Amino acid sequence: MLDNFLSNLQDGMYHVLNINAYDHILFLVVIAIPYVFKDWKRVLLLVTVFTLGHTLALALATYDVISINRKWIAFLIPIAILIIALFNVFTAGKKSQQNTIGILFFVSLFLGLLHGLGFVNTFESLISNSENKLIALLEMSLGLEIGQLIIAFIVLFLSFICQTIFRFSKRDWVMVLSAIVIGFILPMLINSNLFS
Repeated sequence: MLDNFLSNLQDGMYHVLNINAYDHILFLVVIAIPYVFKDWKRVLLLVTVFTLGHTLALALATYDVISINRKWIAFLIPIAILIIALFNVFTAGKKSQQNTIGILFFVSLFLGLLHGLGFVNTFESLISNSENKLIALLEMSLGLEIGQLIIAFIVLFLSFICQTIFRFSKRDWVMVLSAIVIGFILPMLINSNLFS
């Protein structure tokens, strides 16, 4: 039982920390870069909302309540990340970024739902030997949350280093990293199979 728990936890963490699935990492970068360590509660909320959306969608898809064309998922995931990156660019250094997380909350939830739907086939292959899908789902979701918090902490730490030691202004830091993420996202959109 402990072996199954650790295996599912590890699979959930790997889902986030896998460099080949870098869209997840890009999402965490654009979510976390506007914040500093004192804003950890906001970052935790955004990460957890993503995890809840991911878990809900994965559960609904696993039990055949909903399904969506994978081409749409592959197209909408980079669109959602692009929205957050553009939001960062246009609000960098402005008070509105600090005072509201409404749009980020919605996009995090939406992106979590999309990622959950996109992860169904992999999830089902990972838990094919599991006796209880729901327990396996919750264990994997815990791993997902831990993996996301690791990435978010790294982003916050790098932000701290660059803004305090290297004296980047917060505005420049947010704009440059958001622009880099946009540079990674655009090819994902261009290469999307949605219109083929």
